[in-house]
Amino acid sequence: MRTLRILGPVHDIPVGEGRTFAVDGEMIAVFRLRDGSIRALSAVCPHRGGPLADGQIDLKQVVCPLHLYAWDLSTGCSLSGQDPVSVYPVRVDNEQLILEM
Repeated sequence: MRTLRILGPVHDIPVGEGRTFAVDGEMIAVFRLRDGSIRALSAVCPHRGGPLADGQIDLKQVVCPLHLYAWDLSTGCSLSGQDPVSVYPVRVDNEQLILEM
């Protein structure tokens, strides 16, 4: 069963950046893309535990700041031969970030 979690105001994440949230024992990276869309995926790089929320993003991918491996922000699939990461449904409702777990 999916549960909804309110993470806080969308404006806590600057446009073009990501932030990490601890949710039900998992670290989730939430990104506010330059086109206004929001994406959420596992915050921990499966290669060496790098902080994906601190990585470089564009409208399609995040690049881990430690070793430059990349993941698709919509699917979690690796674009550089690494294991995939989990993606989570996320949306904005009344200026609040809502995450489904």
